[in-house]
Amino acid sequence: MSSHFMRLQPLTSADSAWRVIIARENMTVRRVLAALAISLLSSALAIAPAIHAQTNESQPASAPRAIVLHAARLLDVETGSTTAPGEILVQGGLIVEVGAKVNHPHASEFIDLGDTTLLPGLIDAHVHLFLHPGAEDLQTVQESVPQRTILATLAARDDLLAGFTAERDMGTEGAGSADTAVRNAIDQGLIPGPRLRISGNAISILGGHEDAIGYNPEQHVLGNATYANNDAELVTAIRAELKEGADFIKIYETGPDKIADGRLTTPYQYTEEELTTAVREAARTGNRVAVHAMGEPGTLYAARAGVESIDHALQLSDETMRLMREKQIFAVPTFTIFEYFADHAATPAQGARDRQLLDLHAQEFKKQLAAGVPFAMGSDVGPFPHGTQAREFVLMVKFGMSPLAALQAGTLNGAKLLGWQNQIGALKPGYDADIIAVPGDPLQDIAALQEVSFVMKDGVIYRK
Repeated sequence: MSSHFMRLQPLTSADSAWRVIIARENMTVRRVLAALAISLLSSALAIAPAIHAQTNESQPASAPRAIVLHAARLLDVETGSTTAPGEILVQGGLIVEVGAKVNHPHASEFIDLGDTTLLPGLIDAHVHLFLHPGAEDLQTVQESVPQRTILATLAARDDLLAGFTAERDMGTEGAGSADTAVRNAIDQGLIPGPRLRISGNAISILGGHEDAIGYNPEQHVLGNATYANNDAELVTAIRAELKEGADFIKIYETGPDKIADGRLTTPYQYTEEELTTAVREAARTGNRVAVHAMGEPGTLYAARAGVESIDHALQLSDETMRLMREKQIFAVPTFTIFEYFADHAATPAQGARDRQLLDLHAQEFKKQLAAGVPFAMGSDVGPFPHGTQAREFVLMVKFGMSPLAALQAGTLNGAKLLGWQNQIGALKPGYDADIIAVPGDPLQDIAALQEVSFVMKDGVIYRK
């Protein structure tokens, strides 16, 4: 880094208040991000007028005030039963009472949300806050970590305003542990965003998925993942990720994908024994491992090793599906990213290939449903615009899942996968007040989830 001051230019004219100055050659990225976190609240307010336009709430007050939410319907995502009308009493960041008519404490605020349905906040189990539309390999090379961190705070805001009150960030794609600062700033109330589980940098092999392939080797372009090529290196990489704040470990288990005669071929990156070592090391400190895995045999190795989720899970063998059902290993389909890539391909040939992958994924999804594989909703948002990932629910239903099951994948199952069961994912007394409202009835039209009109997280209103 140059000893001269480096200024990050404002992102847009609407974001003119953002200006980060990084001084002194020996200032580390960690110190930069810490400084950013302290100032992010005022900065976020300066660049995010949408939040002020969409809520009349001030920042959380020291004395909790009771709020009564009233809507035409309230959905119990566990049973699928609807209460009409529906009300929720919220106080101190918690749900106190739920029903057709709840207690209205003196001086409580009454909010009538009209012809909407009250739901628990949505949970996306596969996001990339540090990515945005455009060439992934170029943005991770051209954009500094501080700049990418600022963009990640905007992505978190957009996801929250779209109704996603909890997310699992599946790797910063070369930004190291910068997601630790974003998670902590959200937890401290400095910036708006979903509650987060983060993985830091994902782990992969030399020359594997997310390595910098196709560049001049003399330039020594860094890959978007942390290298680990054997058991010992996996243990070292896992310990480093956890030291820097990761909540779980993400590993890339499969590489380039090809389809021939209706069958997917994708090379595995780690053996079953290596993945077992990774799972054991993470478990030593109470953490878990999630894998990017498209097909066999990598998916089978992951299931045998006991990972918490197999993300993408495009094609699974009968044995893999059996193990996932028995061990309750979640599949996270991420249909939306396949659709987006097919619709925005650089060439017709690439678009046809991506469409073929999506079609195969849809066919295999029906088999996985029939086999009893558990699912959590995950969109892979980042390469497509943040705040638009409710499209995943529409595709899950389109390809064979019932609207209620899709909702459960994005609430109850997501809460379990993220380790927040009995805290979020349902509208129950004692749960955190993560609540959204959508027009109409999502059991009749799942696309209603794309039109979220009200967002509350931890009892604080962010959209109204």
